[in-house]
Amino acid sequence: MGFFKKVAEDIFPPDEPIEDVEEEVETKKGNTSSKTSSAPVNSLSNKIVCVEPRAYSESQQIADHLKKGNTVVINLRRVTSDQAKRIIDFVSGAVYALKGHIEKIGSGIFLCAPSNVNIQGKITSDKESKEVYNNDDIEADLM
Repeated sequence: MGFFKKVAEDIFPPDEPIEDVEEEVETKKGNTSSKTSSAPVNSLSNKIVCVEPRAYSESQQIADHLKKGNTVVINLRRVTSDQAKRIIDFVSGAVYALKGHIEKIGSGIFLCAPSNVNIQGKITSDKESKEVYNNDDIEADLM
């Protein structure tokens, strides 16, 4: 895990202070600039983002959602086993760097949460339970 920790610290410096982002906006009439203030860099989000990557290259987008403070549900059923392992390795590094959490919640489905989200409970694997039923045909009624 030493390699991932080093890479993660290079990408996400530890314990950066929360501060407002100020950016300079150049106006088209002349070279005058004004500063605008936006939300804090480390502001906490309350979104849950569901992703279904088709390739390893989408791993960075998942990490970007986590950096924004979003909780991410990843469905890896559309990628090969090798790609799924690489995606989880990458995302695990990002989760570690952000002091977040990652949990397997189903076959090929993972829940990744930033540090501001507390995950309670545990989903048992099929191997841990004696009674397992196939409920793949159950869907939520969406209005």
